[in-house]
Amino acid sequence: MAPSPISRFFSSLLALSLATSVSVSGQKEKKADPADTLQYKYLPTGLRIGTDVLSIIKSQTDPTFKLWEVNADLDFNRYYLAVDYGSWAKQMTIDNGTKINNGSYENNGKYFRVGGDINFLLKDPDKNMFFLGFRLANSTFDHTLNYSMRYKGPYTADTVLLKSATASGVTASWMEVTAGIRVKIVSGFWMGCTARLKLSPSYKNSPNLVPYDIPGYGLYEQPTYWGFNYQLFWRFPVRKLKARPVAKSK
Repeated sequence: MAPSPISRFFSSLLALSLATSVSVSGQKEKKADPADTLQYKYLPTGLRIGTDVLSIIKSQTDPTFKLWEVNADLDFNRYYLAVDYGSWAKQMTIDNGTKINNGSYENNGKYFRVGGDINFLLKDPDKNMFFLGFRLANSTFDHTLNYSMRYKGPYTADTVLLKSATASGVTASWMEVTAGIRVKIVSGFWMGCTARLKLSPSYKNSPNLVPYDIPGYGLYEQPTYWGFNYQLFWRFPVRKLKARPVAKSK
């Protein structure tokens, strides 16, 4: 005798209930496994603090450019919170071949970047990195332009006029797409490099003078700008990374 539709319904319901019970039980066991808790995933294990070597070299070899930068990152599993802070002072000569000649431009300010990196070397026990990332950057600075302008009227000889423009408390912002590596050399000591594609610069609080050079960014007239850092880091442990427990064979 073939089973009735009601019997088939209750049989299917019983099978579904058993399958759900097994699934829930497995999930509870999985949650109870300390290897899968946040203790082993998204709690930071170390803070890296370093500096850009190229900035130091530029400051020592170019008397018109004073620059230093501090870099830091904190790991959350494969994700890293990255923060940079720097100082920038630059003097430049301007001669664009038009009415403005023998001009000089100088700025002095601070800048910072905040963003995140994603590490693609997931199984490296030393947490070496090949990463891609993103930054939001901001700069606050003062700048001054001094220049001479040739003027010739219809009834006068050439006249040289000295002009000056300045602005204080100027703010600028931009975005960056980053890529780079971090490599552990010895315990605590790391080396790395970062390439930066800087995008979409903008500024405020300078109505009478367009920035020629933005601290932390570069030439304002360039809508995209490349940057490169060669960095040395020291890593300070925040939490000791515990070994994952080994499942016992039954």
